[in-house]
Amino acid sequence: MTGPGEKTDGEPFEGGDRQYSPTRLPGWLVEVFAPDRVQPDQLTRAQLGELSSQALLEHNDRREVWHANIGPIDTPQLLALHADLAEIVESNRQDGDKTKPAALVDAYPGLGKSTAVRAYGRALYRKQVALRGETTAAGDRRVPVIYIALTGNTSVRGLNASICRFYGLPTSGNADMLAERAVDAVLSMNTIAIIIDDVHFMSGSNSNAIRMANQLKYLANVFPVTLLYIGVGVQQRGLLREGLSPQQALLAQFGRRTTPLTLLPFQVEDNTGRRQWRTLLKTIEKQLVLANKYPGMLARDLADYLYSRSTGHFASLMTLINRGCLRAIRSGHERLDKNLMDQVKNDAAAEDARQELQAAIEAGLLTTRPDDGEQPRKSA
Repeated sequence: MTGPGEKTDGEPFEGGDRQYSPTRLPGWLVEVFAPDRVQPDQLTRAQLGELSSQALLEHNDRREVWHANIGPIDTPQLLALHADLAEIVESNRQDGDKTKPAALVDAYPGLGKSTAVRAYGRALYRKQVALRGETTAAGDRRVPVIYIALTGNTSVRGLNASICRFYGLPTSGNADMLAERAVDAVLSMNTIAIIIDDVHFMSGSNSNAIRMANQLKYLANVFPVTLLYIGVGVQQRGLLREGLSPQQALLAQFGRRTTPLTLLPFQVEDNTGRRQWRTLLKTIEKQLVLANKYPGMLARDLADYLYSRSTGHFASLMTLINRGCLRAIRSGHERLDKNLMDQVKNDAAAEDARQELQAAIEAGLLTTRPDDGEQPRKSA
């Protein structure tokens, strides 16, 4: 007989890593259609000790890749964003002679906005294929949603080339040639939504903002799709105003055609926010595969600590927990606590903001504990 986690087929152990780029169609198809990962077995310390050295290596490898890929989690913020995106995208049933309004998800870094929008795109893609089939009436592959990410030196030509590159089309030629090529692909593959990430790279000088806003208006006019932009500080950078002054903003067509949305960090200033934070930690806690895990490990004993270390930013929180789980597995500690987590490094922005939050919590000015009668209790 074999122990938990041991192979019986004699095949090489490949692990659960999925290496792909969602900015290319083959990689995007992996993200859209790959099956959900299966949570590894929850083994006790005794069961871990019964594994052969090879089986233990494989079990730990499964746990590490599992912890690195937890989510997206249906937080109230994510569900609200998905509802807003669905309202915009799925009401855009206008004929091709009408411009479809766009959406802009504009939020601080580290809140998981790209993950959240791609999760919506994945669900929309699967819904469209289930409803209309994998191929179009002309026999082409149906690609309802595509995803591209911009870079710091994106030009009009570069934007068009990114769309062509996603579809696997040639990227030679000038901006107009690339645009025509991309339009043909959108029409033949029945694309209904294009996600454009890091759209803040389009802004900069007023002249560049005007040029890029005009390009986006051109895309909206020519492509019969809903454009979903993701960026940081886009409204403050003036892209919605097309580089115009606030007094001239009424003249900006791009702003009239774009609905701004956001994704907020977790806040614990009121009981509603504190309950949401506790629910999030409980949800994450259930997905951790550590031998010494116990109920309340995160949601009770580390709630304040994790809030101060992450400043309520989802991406910072998940980075911290993922790295903590890796350290807990490799050290044999098999649980998360303050002593272990103090050894874990987090992103610079979270660490810079940590001291003020931590001081407020220690002074009793801030707490993550809801006022619902639940008393703090330290684990044995």
